Order: sequence, then C-alpha cells, then structure tokens
Amino acid sequence: MIWNPNKECMSRDEMRQLQGKRLHKLVNYVYHNVPFYRNKMQAMDVSPEDIQSIDDIVKLPFTTKQDLRDNYPYGLQAAPPSEIVRVHASSGTTGNPTIVGYTRKDLAVWSEVMARALTAYGITRDDTFSVSYGYGLFTGGLGAHYGVENLGATVIPTSTGNTEKHIRLIRDLKISGIACTPSYALYLAETLDKMGLTKDDIGLRIGAFGAEPWTENMRKEIEERLGLRGFNLYGLSEIMGPGVSYECEEQNGSHINEDHFYPEIINPETLEQLPLGQQGELVFTTLTKEGMPLLRYRTKDLCSLIPGECACGRTSVRMGRIMGRSDDMLIIRGINVFPSQVESVILEMAEFEPQYMLVVDRVNNLDTLQVQVEVRKDFFSDDIGRMLALKKRLCDKLKSVLSISADVKLMEPNSIERSQGKTKRVIDKRNI
Repeated sequence: MIWNPNKECMSRDEMRQLQGKRLHKLVNYVYHNVPFYRNKMQAMDVSPEDIQSIDDIVKLPFTTKQDLRDNYPYGLQAAPPSEIVRVHASSGTTGNPTIVGYTRKDLAVWSEVMARALTAYGITRDDTFSVSYGYGLFTGGLGAHYGVENLGATVIPTSTGNTEKHIRLIRDLKISGIACTPSYALYLAETLDKMGLTKDDIGLRIGAFGAEPWTENMRKEIEERLGLRGFNLYGLSEIMGPGVSYECEEQNGSHINEDHFYPEIINPETLEQLPLGQQGELVFTTLTKEGMPLLRYRTKDLCSLIPGECACGRTSVRMGRIMGRSDDMLIIRGINVFPSQVESVILEMAEFEPQYMLVVDRVNNLDTLQVQVEVRKDFFSDDIGRMLALKKRLCDKLKSVLSISADVKLMEPNSIERSQGKTKRVIDKRNI
C-alpha cells in the first residue's frame, strides 16, 4: 500500500524540478527572515537569485548542532511567534537544548509523512496502534501519534513506563502495531517472559522502531521474541521528528520523504558532496518547513544513499542503515570502532542477551576497551572452564571485526541497567 502515490512514486525528473522550486522559495524565505542565514550567505557572496535548481544547493552554507545552540532559543526561527503553534526540544545533555518551533503547516506535513511511513509498514485504519515513544518535548511520541490519527487507525498513547500494564493493554485491546525504541522492544519481550506470557498471547503484527541505531541482528531478535515484523523509522528533532524516512515491505533501505527533506551525503572531513552509494555523513535541507527551516543540516549520522526504483513502486531515494554517528565513533588505538559493530557480533551468538556496555579507558597512555555483556540464563554457569571458553570465543570474534583486542566481562542475567528510552551503550572514561 502507498499513502500518497502522487509524491512517493513521482518520476525523478519531476521530483528534482519540485525540489528546485521549493529550494529557491526556501532560500528566499530564510534570507529575509533569519539573520543568521542572511549573514552566512552574504559572507559567501550568495544571494537567493543564485539558487535556481536543486543542483545549486552546494552553494549554500552548512548548519551544525552548534549553530542551533549558539542561536538558542529562537535565533534560527523564521516564522513569527504568532504562527508557532508547538515547540519541541532535544535533551540538551551537552549544552543548550535545541528548540524547534512548528507552524500549523509544519504539523500537517509531519502527520502526512508519518502516514506514509505507517502505510508502508502495512498499518491501516483497521489497526490499533500503541505509541510507546516518550510524550513531551521529545518529538517521538506526538510525531507518531498524529501520524496514526491522520491515517485513521486507533492510537493508544501509552508512552513509556509501567510495562506490565502496557502488555496487558496490548493483549486486551488487541493492539496490532507499536512504535518504540528497539531497546524498549527488547525490554517489552523480557517483561512478557517474566509475566509468563508468550508472543502468541499478545498478537502484535507490526513494529516501528527508531530513535537509536539498531542492527539487522537486533531486528531478528525483536521479531522472533515479539512475533511481529519490525521496520525502521528514522527522524531527528532538528529536521522534523520521526517520519523523515521509513522502510517499506522490501526492507532494503529507508525511503526518504525527499519532497520535504532533501538528502545529501558528504565527506565529513572535506565537506564535499559524495556520489550515490558512497558512505559519508548525512545532510538534510528542509524544503517546506516554516517554523525553523534548516539549510544543509549536518546530522552526524553515517550512511549511504541507495539509488534506483524500489520493488515496492516508490521512486524516492533510500538511505542505508545508519552505521553510527561521526560523534559516536570511538577511536581506540587509532582504530574506528562503532557500538553497532559490537552489537552485531553479540547478537550472532546465542549465548548472549542483547544487553551490553562498552567501557573505554586509558591505562599507561594506552586506550583500553572492555565489553560487558550479559550471558543468557540458559548458558550462565558456575563452570569456570565453560565461561572462559565462551569469553575467548567472543574475544576472538570481536577482534576479527574490530581489528583490535577487547577485554570481555561476562555479566549475570539482568545485571546491566535497562532503559525504556534511548539506551546508553558507552562509558568513555578518557574524557573524565
């Protein structure tokens, strides 16, 4: 099923023409309404008249997370306060939070792109859908909520917390779809086991998972334990929230709503645009946003763009799975290490729960990496020989993938703290 064939199946030439028109309008809008962008463009000797097609986007300045923080709270807002009907904000754990204002039109676009995503997953107006992202300043909860309503399905605003009650609601209200973080989906599965229930007791059919990186192996784990089909949902607060891109039934990359969000891949070092298929940093320009439009926003997410028409019939460009974030990448003894690499190894081994923590430290001027991982109850043993053999197997697999040695610490079941929101996987003591 396709929610909006007119846009999702548009020819590439038509899409590029539409993107060019919208980019020209956007640049004119921010030039006259956001002093930050006007000053940047004037310093580069660029005017709105220089932007006539989507190819001209390379003439425009980049925007970074630091720019948003430096202009806190409303310095990048383009619409007047009287037109802002909602404000969301990022956590701001490392500085000022990112404040994002939305106009009525922005919220309508958000509901539209989320409806496209949910339809691609197979959700219809006959479904009952649980939104288990956090509600509030975080964009996940309300973003998904209004998308479900726009589609016409029944929304259950469960948010996070009280997971046992949530499972009872899934069972009793015959909830067929759920949106949450992948780590919360696994927590849901653990709670289901503790309640003495199975996936057949709850009847979930579709899961929309996002807000944190997750691997293909984690998808298999979630699907097996919850009895559903899991789909990727991508978004970020600065651009819109969930719904920037979404998987279809082919699950071969996530379709970008590129009539609203124009994607680029750049080399994070040289800032040069990279060709389709090459991995680099993902950059977005909000082609239709009114409240806080952004030019060439550097997401720090590392992935590639997949060209070509999808077997589902959609023609929009797809983004590959996020390999990590350039600011999450750990450089250990000169080697680039992503938590997702460790996760993929752990999930390939039946002896381990998908619960782990990376502890990075520096001892005698040498970087060290410790991988703490929970052993499943069925495999945890007092037999030291068995545990040492299991530890060696994991150490060897990690070294072959990471190209560096890691110390493995086997943990008892349920000993690593669980999260109902975004999960923290790294403790870097080198920065303390």
